[in-house]
Amino acid sequence: MPDKKVIEDFFRSLQDTICTGLENADGKARFKEDLWIRPEGGGGRTRVIDNGAIFEKGGVNFSAVHGPCPEFLKKEAGIPLDEKIDFLATGVSLVIHPNHPFVPIIHMNVRYFEAGDMWWFGGGIDLTPHYINEEEAKFFHQHLKRVCDAHNSTYYPEFKKWADEYFFIKHRNETRGIGGIFFDRLSGNEQMTKQQRFDFVKSVGESFLKAYLPLVENNRDKPYNEDNRNWQLLRRGRYAEFNLVYDRGTKFGLFTNGRTESILMSLPPMAKWEYDNKPALNSLEIRTLQMLRKPSTWGI
Repeated sequence: MPDKKVIEDFFRSLQDTICTGLENADGKARFKEDLWIRPEGGGGRTRVIDNGAIFEKGGVNFSAVHGPCPEFLKKEAGIPLDEKIDFLATGVSLVIHPNHPFVPIIHMNVRYFEAGDMWWFGGGIDLTPHYINEEEAKFFHQHLKRVCDAHNSTYYPEFKKWADEYFFIKHRNETRGIGGIFFDRLSGNEQMTKQQRFDFVKSVGESFLKAYLPLVENNRDKPYNEDNRNWQLLRRGRYAEFNLVYDRGTKFGLFTNGRTESILMSLPPMAKWEYDNKPALNSLEIRTLQMLRKPSTWGI
């Protein structure tokens, strides 16, 4: 059974692999590293890339924080409030904001939590195109389905549904993007051991570059105009709304006294809000908006 050091070491190595892959894809920018320490225990490595040939801003964050379990975590985990118990939370989280309107935003998070004898894995990966390309959406979901099916045939349908429900901007009545998979509290049971859960989470993390880089290469040289850029900034505004209002990872980081700069690295470098913006009929923008307002199987 993997112990916390093995899990932590994997996440640290995963950050290295992903950063190298993204640097090679960009061809210009390099990640800057910021090492930080959490006063109550633990710390992390925040790596940020910006002003690249294709990545306008991106962050790949590794953290491993520990210490006395905060009250809100005890409530969430069902631990008596008067029980003194330590916790560990470790993982990798990333968000990439490209400078090109036809290259999608991507987010991934893989994490592990334990407190006493209680443990679970969580995470997910989802895609937020500024313009939805149905063939690329199908490619992305097929890729995730293969990753899930290699471990459990129930994972993809269950975790896709979870993602569709989680990445939903209620006050806009639209999804953040085309979804992906989302899972939380994967612990041990009669069917799944801790090693099997960990193997699945590793597969999700290791699949990131294979899922994303083909989409970067497919779109990075496409021509675009100011209208496309304006739409990109509006969609980034939606992204920021979700992360600041609904995202659990943002709330967890802030409520556990994590490093604010690292937690908010998911926000885009520039975004835009226009009052009551209405895309033109039969435009690429209105087509994307229509697809964001109804669930899709993406042909799978």
